[in-house]
Amino acid sequence: MTHDDFFAALAERKKWVYDFLHDERYAAQFSPDHIRDAVYGYLRAGGKSLRPAVLLFSCGAVGGDEKAAIPVAAAVEISHTWTLVHDDIIDRDALRRGVPTVHEAFRRRAEDELGYGANEAAHYGLSIAILAGDMQQGWAVSMLTELADRSPVDPRLALYLIREIEMGVLSKLIAGEMNDVRYSKVEIPDLSETQIVKMLTEKTGVLYEFSGRAGAMVGLNTTDPNHPQVKAIATFASKCGTAFQLQDDILGIVGDESTLGKPVGSDIREGKRTVIVLRAYQNGNERQRNLLLNTLGNANATDGDTHQATQLLRDLGGIEYTERLARSFITEALEELDVVPASPYKDLLKFWADYMIERA
Repeated sequence: MTHDDFFAALAERKKWVYDFLHDERYAAQFSPDHIRDAVYGYLRAGGKSLRPAVLLFSCGAVGGDEKAAIPVAAAVEISHTWTLVHDDIIDRDALRRGVPTVHEAFRRRAEDELGYGANEAAHYGLSIAILAGDMQQGWAVSMLTELADRSPVDPRLALYLIREIEMGVLSKLIAGEMNDVRYSKVEIPDLSETQIVKMLTEKTGVLYEFSGRAGAMVGLNTTDPNHPQVKAIATFASKCGTAFQLQDDILGIVGDESTLGKPVGSDIREGKRTVIVLRAYQNGNERQRNLLLNTLGNANATDGDTHQATQLLRDLGGIEYTERLARSFITEALEELDVVPASPYKDLLKFWADYMIERA
């Protein structure tokens, strides 16, 4: 399999999912126009739709019909999207996928279209983003119910997936998000790598895990999450999701802003506690540690400050160590696929795993 084959497969699955999402029967329910625009905003901005893709690949890998799983794949895409909308509020980010975040876009629209003053416009932007995320969450659940209507799978599977994503996934995801916020105020020496990796697994890996599990369960038409192939693919996807977030942390420091579509260096100013930061701090001398402590979490840090901190994260081995750690998760993940029979879908899953840590 080549890169072109893989990206063609990704693009094809994204089209299936986005055609489903853009059906007029959904858009007609979102009003007024600011809510409709907010709900669809990130979908219009793009993204590779990796979670729906792994769900569909997983369905095919166990011998299932991918098309039967499209409502679930669409629900996962929207579930991920609403978490981004709310995450951008929490992180106070103004840019996502190269466009203004929802709260920032509607802050501007409140000023330009409604004539609001600065404070009221900011509040309006936040309000629209919160409401749009709420709407997207309800939309995702409604699409999961369509699994029972549109495909030959056991209707009990739809109920299982709704319960799992709304409680099992959401409780872990929120725990990870909460710890991400809290850890930024915890002294670096008081955190362990185990704590940080657990937070990443909850914040990012859990929705990938759900995607793998859901795809395999639909493909096998089983309500048993402990089926050997279901468990293997779910674990595979979870480990890949954790590796994805480790790579994302690297790109958030050394990536190119125009390529990433989001601010580079914002993680340093926000004081994000990453494996990169922890490892560099552990390897640093007193002067280097103080420099990191004075820059991390400093919203007023200059570009020069963040550049110096970034260089330290490189020089002290934080980035190199995190790259190796991400690779180890992928190696472990690939071993899980031993119970899955050989097929082009299995090849796509393997290629997807490597892509998770090769993104530029």
